[in-house]
Amino acid sequence: MVIRKGTKEDMPAVLELIKELAAFEKEPDAVVVTAEELVKDGFGSNPLFYTFVAEEGNEIIGMALFYYRYSTWKGKTIHLEDLIVKENHRGTGAGSAMYKEVITFAKQQGVRRIEWVVLNWNEHAITFYERSGAKILQDWLTVQMDEEGITKFTLSL
Repeated sequence: MVIRKGTKEDMPAVLELIKELAAFEKEPDAVVVTAEELVKDGFGSNPLFYTFVAEEGNEIIGMALFYYRYSTWKGKTIHLEDLIVKENHRGTGAGSAMYKEVITFAKQQGVRRIEWVVLNWNEHAITFYERSGAKILQDWLTVQMDEEGITKFTLSL
């Protein structure tokens, strides 16, 4: 297995992993992004995200997608949006390897914090993160406004 930076050519496989993750998270119809958008948004002159992929043979079996954020308290941070391994390749160490790659990259970039979210029912992931030294914050709530909410809000202005 090889962990490497994702390329434009990997985006169709990355999209399939995103869809697999959405199904795992009980939101199978939530993915609207396309492979073309992933290429446009991740590989232009100002990329919006970066990826690492786990490759076995000629097959992409996992991916980690992350991007820079800025904290008014900490400065440069990274948000790990998704880390997914194909179901039939879980337990092979691919997830751990990509997790280590993201953290190593962050350290090399002088990042002061890495953030991500985990569903409260994903006990396997929570245990893994806690064992790695990550803290699961109990006093912060994730807030989101979806496309419909954005539209309704802006129409009310």
